Amino acid sequence: MKPIIEKLTGMNALSDQVVAMDLLIAAKSGARNYAMAVTEAGTPEIKEMLTRHLIEALDMHEQISAYMEEKGWCHAWDTNEQINLDLNNINTALNLPTQ
Repeated sequence: MKPIIEKLTGMNALSDQVVAMDLLIAAKSGARNYAMAVTEAGTPEIKEMLTRHLIEALDMHEQISAYMEEKGWCHAWDTNEQINLDLNNINTALNLPTQ
């Protein structure tokens, strides 16, 4: 989206939020995949390497989560607040001009 249009529609912050959420989902998926790979490792060396990668993926997930919580884009420990945020984002998306 063009920066001027983002500012006029208020979508600049939402766009950043969407990118952060996509990154969080990717980090979560990566951690899950490493965890499964560790259980399938054929040698101790491979298992150790995959475990290191798993720890790095978990650290990345934590950093992204903390960033999103700091920005107010994620409320992992407050379900009602997260539902309100999700509803606001849905309403924003539904009210975007179609042309």
